[in-house]
Amino acid sequence: MQMLPTALVYFHEVARTGSVSEAATTLLVSPSAISRQISQLERQVGTPIFRRHPRGMQLTDAGVLLLAHTRRAEAEGEQLIEDLSQLAAGTRRGIHVAASEGLSAFALPAAISRFNREYPEVTVRLSVLASQEATQRVVEGEADIAAVFALGPQHEVKVELSCPAPGYAVVHRDHPLSLHSRVELSEFCSYPLAMPERGVTQRELFDIAAEMEGLRPRIVLATNYLNPALEFARSGEGATLLSHYARRPGVTSDLRFIPFTHPALAQRSAQILTMPRRRQTVLASELIRHMGDELRAWEPDPEHD
Repeated sequence: MQMLPTALVYFHEVARTGSVSEAATTLLVSPSAISRQISQLERQVGTPIFRRHPRGMQLTDAGVLLLAHTRRAEAEGEQLIEDLSQLAAGTRRGIHVAASEGLSAFALPAAISRFNREYPEVTVRLSVLASQEATQRVVEGEADIAAVFALGPQHEVKVELSCPAPGYAVVHRDHPLSLHSRVELSEFCSYPLAMPERGVTQRELFDIAAEMEGLRPRIVLATNYLNPALEFARSGEGATLLSHYARRPGVTSDLRFIPFTHPALAQRSAQILTMPRRRQTVLASELIRHMGDELRAWEPDPEHD
């Protein structure tokens, strides 16, 4: 069921494809019908929403704002239809969370477990994605909540919670660095390293810091997953870079998480994100509360792993 006005449906498709003709083909209407609706929208808002170019249609600043509104309205309409459908069918309700692997491995399952004890009829779908993609899922209304790592203020989303998520040097307790209370970046880089792949926020900060110091780290393993990095550190030969959210009693008890002296590696945060001005269900708000309680409980404290 399409709940958006026709003009907004046409506008959304032109914004998506960048072309009136392509939008007309997708929507099975004439290009002139779409052009009329776009012109009508522009008269209503009192300003152009597209820049017309020979090679396509480009959103103006007003168009970007209108697209954000359209996405919210579309997501709310889909949520309303789903809520009504589930109510009529008496089926289980669901919440979609998109999260980075670093948070979904340990912190979020604990929060979801406590949430489930209060709301056993609700299914939580957890998609593990890169932080940027998880954020985009919320922007586009494909996920209700995102739990990600970020380097600064987020745009096009509402930040429900932000907690410090500094990077730590992670080594086996028998490793020479384990005797340090804080680690110099140059010392860390003198050992074989397991690092996140490029594009991950933790890696971005590390690369900036290493370049600032003129260091040439020996990265022998690049991975976006926690377990390979933890096992590499556990081998005792090298080190890895992780946040305190990777600590887990019984899982990382043989590893030490040591803070860095370099300030760049403390610039990251763990954030819970939602779509701005979107109507949150009571259940989604409750899950956000449990997620926030869990993230806050994992205060950076490397001496207690």
